[in-house]
Amino acid sequence: MPDDEDVTSRHDRITRTPTPGHRNSLFHWPDAKHPVRVAIQYLVVLVCRICPSLRLKNWLFRRIGITVESGVAWGLESTPDVFFPNLITVEENAIIGYDATILCHEFLQDEYRTGEVHIGERAMIGAGATILPGVHIGKGASVAANSLVTEDVPPETTVAGVPAMPVDGMVNSEKRSSDGPEEQ
Repeated sequence: MPDDEDVTSRHDRITRTPTPGHRNSLFHWPDAKHPVRVAIQYLVVLVCRICPSLRLKNWLFRRIGITVESGVAWGLESTPDVFFPNLITVEENAIIGYDATILCHEFLQDEYRTGEVHIGERAMIGAGATILPGVHIGKGASVAANSLVTEDVPPETTVAGVPAMPVDGMVNSEKRSSDGPEEQ
């Protein structure tokens, strides 16, 4: 996470933008982002979803505004936000699993919300997991497959479930030190 002292929740980091009229906020997306820009970003994400080259994926994602540090691995079918990719930061050697989704926006009835998503160094996002706007995943943290991450994940912590919660209250460094063979 950017600052270990930061104890604000994702909801405190979300920008709320009211939308006028009786229609839900999704009808107002062209007011939030230019349609041509969204189309280009969508095409880049679409290509990256099926591209096996990690180097090419990282290069293309950087071109649409995602902060991608060295050694980041994106699984096939992984999907960063197509509206606000510039709000995503993925630190060194993080892994984004197969079909994982990183959202930086939420279109609601009367407003849309945006928030930065930060994935820490060596963090692992499991297959099919969804990260919501404003969430920070700490250094070395793990998100289990098919989890819905609605709150920040502390460094070296494993979370799982819908919504994602810490597993067994153990942090990853404790698990690694106890993973040795059992004595009989």
